[in-house]
Amino acid sequence: MKRSAWRFLFISSDIRNRILITVGLLILYRFVAHVPVPGVNRAAIAGVLGGSGQGQTLIGLLDLLSGGTVSNFGVMAMGVYPYITAQIILQLLVPIVPALQARMDEDPREGRKWMEKWTYYLAIPMSLLQAVGQIRIFQQYASQQSGSILNFPLGLNVATFTMLLTMTAGTMFAIWLGELISEYGIRNQGLSLIIFAGIVARIPSNLGRLLTNQTQGTLIPLLVFLVFLLVLTIFAIVYVQEGRRNVPVMYPGRRVGNRMSMPVKGTLPLMVNMAGMIPIIFGQSLLTFPAVLAQFFIQSTNATVAKIATFFSNTFGGFSDTYWLLFFLMVVGFTFFYTDVLFAQQNYGENLKRSGAQVPGVTKGAATQRYLTRVLRRITLPGALFLGLVAVMPFLVGLIWPIGGSNTGLLLVSSSGLLIVVGVVRDLYRSIEAELKLRGYDQAVLVR
Repeated sequence: MKRSAWRFLFISSDIRNRILITVGLLILYRFVAHVPVPGVNRAAIAGVLGGSGQGQTLIGLLDLLSGGTVSNFGVMAMGVYPYITAQIILQLLVPIVPALQARMDEDPREGRKWMEKWTYYLAIPMSLLQAVGQIRIFQQYASQQSGSILNFPLGLNVATFTMLLTMTAGTMFAIWLGELISEYGIRNQGLSLIIFAGIVARIPSNLGRLLTNQTQGTLIPLLVFLVFLLVLTIFAIVYVQEGRRNVPVMYPGRRVGNRMSMPVKGTLPLMVNMAGMIPIIFGQSLLTFPAVLAQFFIQSTNATVAKIATFFSNTFGGFSDTYWLLFFLMVVGFTFFYTDVLFAQQNYGENLKRSGAQVPGVTKGAATQRYLTRVLRRITLPGALFLGLVAVMPFLVGLIWPIGGSNTGLLLVSSSGLLIVVGVVRDLYRSIEAELKLRGYDQAVLVR
């Protein structure tokens, strides 16, 4: 009888130490996330978060992007999202800029080091820009309630500079914690676990908010509906994320002495959803940007400018049907775009040609790459539509069971956040299982 190797999880001192280091760093992250930005009026922040309408909806969207840290408005109010944005920008620039593509092709190892270095550099201005937008949004909605999020006696400039510096430093500290987890804790899972911790930490407060808003007669049906929706969403995410199209590949035989072995049949697995969460982040970022930008002009003395700014704020602030339709279309479009970019960088056609392998009936090289691209685009369609439905699920669920007029208030964890949680748990399981196999704990043990 074969028993699971997971029973050796804490027997191996190295794996045990890595898990304990990971847990300790995540606890430290959650502790620092609640450290307030100096000079912030907490009462005004609480008033904005406790309100409804434009402010609450837009801030809720930004909160999702940051992994649940915007609502705290602490030193890590932006999470590690600026780093992820910088990483995505550089990934998209590589196939566009010939010099960058040549650098990556010439020496992939040095190219990766160059990408990591410039991702850190680019994360700093991205943090500053996002901090400016967040401060401006909170200040805008706080002023509508006759308050101010600033609590500095030294003036607006000093207050804003101090807040920007603190929030940027908090983001870089969160990135550093993620790197420590990847190096000394669970390998290559640092940033994912940082975002995962922020999303999961919100579940108790979301549950408490939902339960307090329900009457005795609707409480049990709501819990049943939430459990059913959660299980169904997790099943759909796992089913689609694990989906593969196995393209047959013939690998050349090997010479052993004076004999030549027969060609070997193999497969090249192509993922249904190669892009992961990136299209949702892209779509939400681009759609949120006009609403953030509109906050700078919504109180303009020019009536036309103020009217246009109000229109953009209402349309792209997450509380209109137009927003959700555009969100769905952009997620579907970005899924195809980002998948094409990633697949072109991997260049399977040339790699298979170098190893002597060939897809049956297809010419080696560029023709193979074109064939695989066509296959990938066909199987990407259901993956793209699935991501689009995941993105707009809060709106769809809100139509079935609206709470307080909000389309986003029902889910304990947003569908996009749940996509991250399921992906991180799956990758974490595989990473720990690989560590156990590396140390020989995967061997079958016979009992009885």
